[in-house]
Amino acid sequence: MEDRSHKVLLALVMLFLFAVIVLQYVCPGTECQLLRLRALSPAAAADPYRAEDETPARFVPRFNFSADDLLRRVDFNIKGDDLIVFLHIQKTGGTTFGRHLVRNIQLEQPCECRAGQKKCTCHRPGKRETWLFSRFSTGWSCGLHADWTELTNCVPSVVDSKKEVRLRPSSDRVMGTFLSAKEYSASPASCAALSSPAPHLRNSARNFYYITILRDPVSRYLSEWRHVQRGATWKASLHVCDGRSPTTEELPSCYSGDDWSGCSLQEFMDCPYNLANNRQVRMLSDLSLVGCYNLSVMPEEQRNKVLLDSAKENLKRMAFFGLTEFQRKTQYLFEKTFNMNFISPFTQYNSTRASSVEIDRQTQQRIEALNFLDMELYDYAKDLFLQRYQYMRQKEHQEARRKRQEQRKILRAQQAHLREQGENSSSS
Repeated sequence: MEDRSHKVLLALVMLFLFAVIVLQYVCPGTECQLLRLRALSPAAAADPYRAEDETPARFVPRFNFSADDLLRRVDFNIKGDDLIVFLHIQKTGGTTFGRHLVRNIQLEQPCECRAGQKKCTCHRPGKRETWLFSRFSTGWSCGLHADWTELTNCVPSVVDSKKEVRLRPSSDRVMGTFLSAKEYSASPASCAALSSPAPHLRNSARNFYYITILRDPVSRYLSEWRHVQRGATWKASLHVCDGRSPTTEELPSCYSGDDWSGCSLQEFMDCPYNLANNRQVRMLSDLSLVGCYNLSVMPEEQRNKVLLDSAKENLKRMAFFGLTEFQRKTQYLFEKTFNMNFISPFTQYNSTRASSVEIDRQTQQRIEALNFLDMELYDYAKDLFLQRYQYMRQKEHQEARRKRQEQRKILRAQQAHLREQGENSSSS
């Protein structure tokens, strides 16, 4: 009886080894090795991107995007003149992402970050000039939390003023990013009657790759309120549009003292001039299309539509954008877009100051109403973001499948060649 059980056990072991050999023959690639490891380790079978940020098991797209809208792979030349420009929107997790850019990327010449200093030196290999325009590399060179309108007008002149002036063959290009104001006004999504001069682009061979991070509007709004409550003001923001900052009549203050510390959420919501309202749309739109901060240029409903359409178009044309609620997917899409890898994986923080604020349903509805443009923009951004993620993963799987097929063809050709050699040897 014992001999019989040993024979059965031996037969099972032999069957398992035979199955492994067959699998190795049919699928010798790296991806299949991962599948074998996952089969042996059920705990590792879960998709790390899905497990990290609790993505729904089945994502159903709402918007129709073209393949060009979904595919984001840019030929960023860090050794040349190309520049990544980070548009940092308040309370979206931009500080964390900005630190990743200067401290957590595998580079031939890593950024030099000294203890006690916020800014890091991020030079191109062999050059004394930066490849990154952000808070933690160049500081607030275009003003505190400069928006799209400010950055697209300011960045080219700021960067080139720090470099020796020389003749260049072609004009600046805002790569994978935005329509100019002139182009946008001519697009079907905008009002054709609204046209404004395109941002000043001087002769250069430089490519600008704009990136940003967005966040759920209610969480972002509550986070900004808590930040303001602790004394933040952002008074240093310039809000430059069409060559000037807004007047106090165009942009009144919500408080009379040095800051608004200690304000209640009700007071924060009651101020009609609060820039926290729909901040993400304002930061991403071309304000010159609506007369900047002059609210008398056009009716409010028309102004809102132009701002939202502009923000959507600009966001879609950006080289990259991420979402605070999807840290691992944000990391994945950035790495695939720029072909630059991070050293350590991003961490999903579900516990924040905003999440600790308990509000009733009525208050939440009030915040959503105050940020109705941001709510619509975020729905659009989330749909585009998850579609891009799915599209890139499909491309990755297709490429892995193609490589496996090529490996099988090579293996079959080698085996056929060996058989032919064996037959020839037998004949001789």
